[in-house]
Amino acid sequence: MTAALKWLSLLMGYACVAIGIFHIALGIDGIPDMGSDGATADSQTRFFGAIFLGYGLVWLRAARRDPVDTTAIRWLAGIFALGAFGRAVSIAVHGWPHWFQLVLTAIEVALPPVWFWLAAAEDRRTRTGPAAVPGGALPTH
Repeated sequence: MTAALKWLSLLMGYACVAIGIFHIALGIDGIPDMGSDGATADSQTRFFGAIFLGYGLVWLRAARRDPVDTTAIRWLAGIFALGAFGRAVSIAVHGWPHWFQLVLTAIEVALPPVWFWLAAAEDRRTRTGPAAVPGGALPTH
């Protein structure tokens, strides 16, 4: 489980860094069905690209810790899930987006439970001593 958590978290980190750089470099021209007009939309896209790049760097930091920083992984996965919630609100308000956004939404719904599960497994694996036993004490007989 440790390898899977580390691998999936590193993959997420590198993907977010790459996506962030992509959005900073291309702005709204890099987003399907966004059009190529509007300084405000372009500014917003590049700003969120920088935020996404930073988000990816935090994923990388959490994944490279020994042991993996499961608390950070849970927070990052929760934030990722909030992205899916935001997309759902957008669908409710404005209707269906470009198909690629639906693929991203599916990923944002599917992956957070996997990270939560892997983080819980990692916590169980690394827990030692009395705190690992329900009730806080080891049996003495």
